[in-house]
Amino acid sequence: MLFSPTNISECVREWDDLEKGYQQMQDTHRLYKQKLEEVTKLQNSCSSAIARQRKKLKELTLSLKACKENQESKLSPKEKDSIAEIEESIKDKTNAFFEMEAFLPKKNGLYLNLVLGNINVTLLNKQAKFAYKDEYEKFKLVLTVILFVFSFMYRFLFSYRVLDALFNFLLVWYYCTLTIRESILISNGSRIKGWWVFHHYVSTFLSGVMLTWPDGALYQMFRNQFLSYNLYQSFVQFLQYYYQSGCLYRLRALGERHNMDLTVVLAALQQH
Repeated sequence: MLFSPTNISECVREWDDLEKGYQQMQDTHRLYKQKLEEVTKLQNSCSSAIARQRKKLKELTLSLKACKENQESKLSPKEKDSIAEIEESIKDKTNAFFEMEAFLPKKNGLYLNLVLGNINVTLLNKQAKFAYKDEYEKFKLVLTVILFVFSFMYRFLFSYRVLDALFNFLLVWYYCTLTIRESILISNGSRIKGWWVFHHYVSTFLSGVMLTWPDGALYQMFRNQFLSYNLYQSFVQFLQYYYQSGCLYRLRALGERHNMDLTVVLAALQQH
């Protein structure tokens, strides 16, 4: 319950308390800005150091390759072992750089620059990254169920061009949103395959074609096949989500999968 002063002395006392609280808040905010500037400097320092290390490792890799090609017959077994050990360490460091950069601001790709502009989309703590990844998975699941219901209704119950247009507009929005979210996830260290994102670009374009396709004999011939395919795809994706999410949870608990891995990443890895 809020305190409500009833006379001038209580009002003055309340004002004094508010002033003290305000001064403390200002001090806290000043400290916050100071720490924020320090964090920004550390981020820039880390990014520069990683860039220098990566450049030197690339040069060292080329030098080692040249040594193996030009002096292979002259190298002793010990030297060959040393080269192999260094090459393995270079691979480990490259993976470590990837992990470090997931927590550092970076330039957006062309697509994110076009859609969002030049803003920093890197989330700076593991909890925020995991929450965004989890929200992406839930978004896909909810839209998959909605698309399944709509596909069933429009395939077997309704056949109106206006409703088809609304369904296709939903597909355009869905796939376009997926490409944006996946680009942000990649910027935050998620190992989404390029072909997976590319196929969503293609799906966005083809859904746009369906949206603008005028009604006619050819459209009606293709319509039922298209809706049947969407019905089948949504059902399979729904089953796949629950199966893959269970597998991913177990593998993550065992430390065999990265926290930012998605169910689609696990599916791609299992295929290989």
